[in-house]
Amino acid sequence: MRTSIEVADIFRAAGPAYRATHEGHLSLAQLKVMSAVEQCRTAALGGHVEACEDCGHWRIAYNSCRNRHCPKCQGATARAWLAEREADLLPVGYFHVVFTLPAEIASIAFQNKALVYDLLFRAASETMLTIAADPKHLSARIGITAVLHTWGSAMTHHPHVHMIVPGGGISLDGTRWISSRPAFLLPVRALGKLFRRLFLTRLIALHDAGRLAFFGSMAHLADRGVFLRHLKPVRSKRWIVYAKPPFAGPEAVLAYLARYTHRVAISNRRLIGFDENKVTFRYKDYRRGGTDRQQVMTLATDEFIRRFLLHVLPRGFHRIRHYGLLAGTSRKASLDRARALLSVATVPEDDAPEVSDTRPPCPCCGGRMIIIETFARWQQPRAPPHCAASTRETAP
Repeated sequence: MRTSIEVADIFRAAGPAYRATHEGHLSLAQLKVMSAVEQCRTAALGGHVEACEDCGHWRIAYNSCRNRHCPKCQGATARAWLAEREADLLPVGYFHVVFTLPAEIASIAFQNKALVYDLLFRAASETMLTIAADPKHLSARIGITAVLHTWGSAMTHHPHVHMIVPGGGISLDGTRWISSRPAFLLPVRALGKLFRRLFLTRLIALHDAGRLAFFGSMAHLADRGVFLRHLKPVRSKRWIVYAKPPFAGPEAVLAYLARYTHRVAISNRRLIGFDENKVTFRYKDYRRGGTDRQQVMTLATDEFIRRFLLHVLPRGFHRIRHYGLLAGTSRKASLDRARALLSVATVPEDDAPEVSDTRPPCPCCGGRMIIIETFARWQQPRAPPHCAASTRETAP
C-alpha cells in the first residue's frame, strides 16, 4: 500500500528553503539527488499513457527519475538485478557477514567517501579471501557479493559492508568443493584482526601520499602526527565482524538480497508524519531487544534532509561488488566449475530468468497494459483516450 507521505513530498515542500539556507555548502551530487527525488514520477520527467488490451482501461504513468538514491526507483532495478543473480546461486548454505568501520574512522570516511569506502570494500574482501584460503581454516577460494550501506536506522553516518558468502569454496588446487561447517564459516576474531591491520595500513598509506582531505573541525588531521594519534585508540580496539547463521535455502538468500542491495537511507514506508517543521519516522534501536527495538523519532525537517543527503555516494561509485568466484569475467567459469564439483547441472545462458514486465496489471480486469502514447517533459497527453474511465498513476 502506498504511504501517504514520501521523501519527495518533504523535498518539494522544504527543499527550496534548504537549498537557500545551505547555498555553497551542498555538493553538485546532493543537489542533483534533491532535484531527481522532487521530480520523480511527475510531469517534469514526461511519461506515457497505458491501456489495457482487454477492457480498454487507461492510465497516465509519469517517468521515474531512476536515481539510485530515490526511494521510489529501486524496486524495478532490484528485480532486474535479482533476476541476473538468481542464476549464480549454488545449492549450498549461504552466510551473511558484516564489516563495520569504527566511529573514529567513519568521520574520516565522510570527508573522503570515494577513497575510504573503496578501501572498506578492498580490505573486507581481501580479509575474507585470505582467511578462507588459509589451510588452518577453509583452504578454499570462496565467492562474495558485497553491498555498501552508509547509514544506521536513524540515518546517521554508519558505513559498513554486507556480504553474502556461499558456505564453502573450490579447493586451492581446483579439484574439489570444500564445504564449511553447517553453522560456521570463518572465525570472526581472526577476520576482525586482519581487517583492522589491512585497513589501517592502507589508510595511513593514503594519508602519507597526500590523498586524504580534511575540513572544518577535522582540519588538524592533515598533520601526520595528529592523524596517527587519532588512530591510536582503534589500533588496540577489537574491530567487530558480524557473521549471521546461514540462510534457510536459496529463496531466503534472494529475499535478503531484494531487501538490501538497492536500499536507500530511508524508505517511504517508514515515514509517519510531516509538517513544515518536523518529520516523524520509524527506526530500529539495536541496543534494545524484542518489541522495544521498534522506536519512533522526530527530527526537524532541515535535520532530516541533512541526514538523507549524508548518504549521497560519489558519482560512478559502485556500491555492489563481487569478489573471488563471483568476480568479473571469471565468474561464469568459476560457477560452472563449482557446479561440476557439486554434481549439479550448469545453468545455460539461454535459460537465465528474464525480467518480467514491471508495469502493474490492469486494476479492472488484471489484463496486460500496453503503452499507447508517450509525452515529453513538462507536457501532458494531447487528449484523453476514448475508452473507459481512467486513472492517473506512475511508471515503475
